[in-house]
Amino acid sequence: MSRFIVLLSALLVVCRAGVCPCERSELCQQIREERDFEVFVFDVGGKTWKSYNWSMVTTVATFGKYDAELMCFAHSKGARVVLKGDVPLSSIVDRDNRTAWITDKVNLAKSQFMDGINIDIEQAVEEGSAEFYALTDLVNETTEAFHREIPGSQVSFDVAWSPKCIDKRCYDDVTIAESCDLLFVMSYDEQSQILGDCIAMANAPLHQTLNAYDQYLDLNIDPKKLVMGVPWYGYDYPCLNLSQDGICSIAKVPFRGAPCSDAAGRQKPYKWIMKQVDSSSSGRMWDDKQQAPYFNYKDQKGQIHQVWYDDPQSICPKADSVKSKGLRGIGMWNGNILDYGDDPVARQQTEMMWNALLGC
Repeated sequence: MSRFIVLLSALLVVCRAGVCPCERSELCQQIREERDFEVFVFDVGGKTWKSYNWSMVTTVATFGKYDAELMCFAHSKGARVVLKGDVPLSSIVDRDNRTAWITDKVNLAKSQFMDGINIDIEQAVEEGSAEFYALTDLVNETTEAFHREIPGSQVSFDVAWSPKCIDKRCYDDVTIAESCDLLFVMSYDEQSQILGDCIAMANAPLHQTLNAYDQYLDLNIDPKKLVMGVPWYGYDYPCLNLSQDGICSIAKVPFRGAPCSDAAGRQKPYKWIMKQVDSSSSGRMWDDKQQAPYFNYKDQKGQIHQVWYDDPQSICPKADSVKSKGLRGIGMWNGNILDYGDDPVARQQTEMMWNALLGC
């Protein structure tokens, strides 16, 4: 009898998974339409997605708890909703483990009426290692399985801001790009490895960012496979010393072979930055070389901080280059961290950040 109850419970779970949670059943149909220009949004949970600019959004990668309401709403706007895919590379060197992981993700996507997967594996990999080949196989096999089981689905893979083994992530970017539908280039955290002076710098300096796309294109990767990721957050660095020239020396926090890193600072959302800059000691300043804004402030203990971030002025030229280089689109980490409240100033700041994704 107990075995019968367990079997019945399992069947009920499967049945419930197949019931469309939307008001209209057609909203549970997967999105197959390809847009000419991709606006790829990472969502980390909560309900701020209700305030996104849905006239722009084409794909939402759900990195928070699954939200059926979000899926239904996105589908009503013709936007895809995709899973997050992450797995320890050591575990998928074994082909059977890899196949099991892929099967699980396909079934999960189906049960939640989703439209694909975003593979976000940011682990260090040595070129030519077993993990190197397993990762390449994982992307290829995941794409094949999703395309077969969910026709029209989208498989994307997140890569570092440059293909030059950033953070020791030495991936086979060329083969991976050929295998999947999109590479989401994380054009942020560009100070994760500081090899020069240990000082606060821009999260995504313009020329460094754009040169890295040329590096990807020089590998003969199809520009229509590349989506530019921009940061909607910044870094707050406590200064060990602030020079007369305004250079902020930071603590030495090593990361993957580099003596210093942006881990000396703390990530701060755009909504916090906009409030903090108004009460800062310096006000908003602009660095012509890095083409990025920053400001200084003192905390309650008298410690001087320097905050580097991106705003419409720094994002616009990046968005312009997306079109001039013929890339597939643009996106951000992450959609939730703007201020979607009722304050009119905040509303204007939020609208400007969304609009900046389309260029100047």
